[in-house]
Amino acid sequence: MDMTSSFSIQEGKTIRCKAAICRKAGEALVIEEIQVYPPQAYEVRIKILCTTLCHTDLAFSKYESGPLAKFPRILGHEAVGVVESIGEHVDGFKQGDVVLPVFHPHCEECRDCKSSKGNWCTRFGEDLVSNTRRYGIASRFKDSMGEDIHHFLFVSSFSEYTVVDIAHLVKITPEIPVDRAVLLSCGVSTGIGAAWKTADIEEGSTVAVFGLGAVGLAVGEGARLRGAAQIIGVDINPDKFALGKKFGFTDFVNPTLCGDKKISEVIKEIAGEGVDYSFECVGISSVLSEAFISTRTGTGKTVALGINPAVSTELDSFDLFRGKHVCGSLFGGLKPKLDIPILVDRYLKKELNLDSFITHELKFEDINKAFNLLENGKSLRCILWMDKK
Repeated sequence: MDMTSSFSIQEGKTIRCKAAICRKAGEALVIEEIQVYPPQAYEVRIKILCTTLCHTDLAFSKYESGPLAKFPRILGHEAVGVVESIGEHVDGFKQGDVVLPVFHPHCEECRDCKSSKGNWCTRFGEDLVSNTRRYGIASRFKDSMGEDIHHFLFVSSFSEYTVVDIAHLVKITPEIPVDRAVLLSCGVSTGIGAAWKTADIEEGSTVAVFGLGAVGLAVGEGARLRGAAQIIGVDINPDKFALGKKFGFTDFVNPTLCGDKKISEVIKEIAGEGVDYSFECVGISSVLSEAFISTRTGTGKTVALGINPAVSTELDSFDLFRGKHVCGSLFGGLKPKLDIPILVDRYLKKELNLDSFITHELKFEDINKAFNLLENGKSLRCILWMDKK
């Protein structure tokens, strides 16, 4: 029996499958059998083929209080799946389609989604606490005791099946290997998009990237593809430097070896009067300040990609007055349904380097090993295969 035939049998019914549940902050995930309910209007139920994890999953697994701390919960937001069934009023998707669920909404109908100025979604962008996009706290997951399980960022990919709103779903060509496509769900797209869309790097520019995780390395890849003349990587882990060369980085700075000099001073020694563009990919206010100082007076632009909502930032107001820019970038300024297919096409044309982001591959049941690898700085992206034996 092929996959589509199996899907037809399950259509409209509750599916029992395995999922990795985060039941309590800071504890290891538990593989359990859950129930996944059919999709409602404007929703799609998908079978996850492979998934991976980033620091956002790690951070949310440890939140003990506040509106974002919800347990039990199914984490995960970087994945590739196949459409198993669709709800009412779903256009553009059909059973068997290969799809990429994305945490950032793109309703295609609101003023901002129709604008070319940015990628905010006025209709859905403000809501980060609901389980389902159009139905509030209503969940499509229940555990073996019949209790609701919370969703995560409207994706919840640490499950064999999940239900996703069409505002968070991108159809992609099956020509791209799924373990490469999964990288475009969040981190890699964010970095490349920040270089292309938010900064709009020109050929011959100088760039500094603070933090060489997946997002930072993707910024370098985006800058390389834009023809940047100099790409400086800043990280306390020298093991990242050899990897950085694969993404076009030309120079590296280890802050622990700068002595009495500030990082910004070292960067200015490398890039003359400062870089044209700097990217903060760590989420530390002092790092953002150094990234800002390292740019050229008058035209320098700093893009903040690291997220730490609990920390405030102080920047030199006189530098701002003299023309330096600083801005944030959500999902790299990309509109998922429009821009992700472009990234897929660039990969298929062998222009975009996705292969070097994958450092590990594991079975889904070994998901806690993947968390440990990421937390200990041993992994960039670990592919978790749902059906790998």
